[in-house]
Amino acid sequence: MSLTLYHRHVLEDYLPDFDAKANPNHLSVIRRPAIFSVMAHRGSGGFVGAALKAVEGVNLRDCAPGEWLAVSTSAGAAGIENRLGEIAGASIVDQSDGRVLLQISGPNVRRILAKCVAVDLHPETFVIGASANLLCCHVAANLARSDADMFEIIVPRSFAGSVFEEVMEMGREFALTAAFADR
Repeated sequence: MSLTLYHRHVLEDYLPDFDAKANPNHLSVIRRPAIFSVMAHRGSGGFVGAALKAVEGVNLRDCAPGEWLAVSTSAGAAGIENRLGEIAGASIVDQSDGRVLLQISGPNVRRILAKCVAVDLHPETFVIGASANLLCCHVAANLARSDADMFEIIVPRSFAGSVFEEVMEMGREFALTAAFADR
């Protein structure tokens, strides 16, 4: 007898209407992102940071001095792990199955997020490419600005449902919709 395993996303039951048309303010749930914690060994922070920036297909999220999240929505975890593993002076841990990546975008994204996070999201302060560890809806998260009106939120898998519901509630007045991303 063979055993077949299926990947079921933790937010599967929160998104029953997959064919809903997205409004301008939209929350996309990324199904299988590759997410790695990367920590530089003592004295290697500068070298590791520069090496990480050179890894193709990976977006970096600052967490602390010498600590990053390496995120990819285009490459699989195994490929990213191989590339990150080549960086001398760094320790890596695959967080892909333990984290959930939410992408929120639209003309009112800052107003929605302002209800969920305690950080200045003004475009001149939180620039494209900026990221920060913070509380999002009372849950430890990493928030990154990926485009003019687009942010990405990484939360622990066990709290994803709570954060999802809270963000959707905060976006109700702006007709926030949600669905799994097409990627």
